[in-house]
Amino acid sequence: MEGVAIITGGGTGIGRASAVALSSHGWSVVVTGRREPALADTVAQLDGPGLAVAADVSQPDDVDRLFSEAAQRFGRVDLLFNNAGIGAPPVPVDELTVEQWRAVVDVNLTGAFLCARAAFARMRNQDPAGGRIINNGSVSATTPRPFSAPYTATKHAITGLTKSLSLDGRALGITCGQIDIGNAATEMTEPMSDGILQPDGSVRPEARMAVEDVARAVVYMASLPPEANVLTMTVMANRMPFVGRG
Repeated sequence: MEGVAIITGGGTGIGRASAVALSSHGWSVVVTGRREPALADTVAQLDGPGLAVAADVSQPDDVDRLFSEAAQRFGRVDLLFNNAGIGAPPVPVDELTVEQWRAVVDVNLTGAFLCARAAFARMRNQDPAGGRIINNGSVSATTPRPFSAPYTATKHAITGLTKSLSLDGRALGITCGQIDIGNAATEMTEPMSDGILQPDGSVRPEARMAVEDVARAVVYMASLPPEANVLTMTVMANRMPFVGRG
């Protein structure tokens, strides 16, 4: 057995694919998200032990309950994949409401912080101590799309959180890395197939890649020994207009 993994946003897309891939490599997997039926569907696809915990990562009490239930079921937490994320409507920044901004920050940034905080508390005190955190940064952590201020701002912030956690975890045996994903074929990226706004004002279709390709990268990052860490990795659809964007 590789260990016990918690995956946020585990009901669909990248989260589900990563849960299935980790399970096939011997991990016990806890998936969380807001939709119980989707989480149950993920657990049904696992090769090994699994647990579904419906929770909102932006709520501290929900996050504490998530980690408590994971520890009660499996005894420890070895891996956290901070994958949950949402976007806002693609409109000019002056047309965004404060509520829309806060909703993205609450899930993408505060949710990642709350889960990382809970993971640190478990990992530093379990026996043997230590563990790994992987944050989903997105290619927007370095390069924005038009009209994406809330999403891009939170993903830039994830990079700072990743580096801080990596530094603070050194003495505790806790590693932290970031995977920046470009155009995985999920519900969020479905509009790309028909055409999406480009920086030059045109609307063009973009290539996407299978979520299983992302999942293999997550498994690689998760499988490294404590002495090694992938601090940042970019996995992208090869033909997407990312390199040279803008």
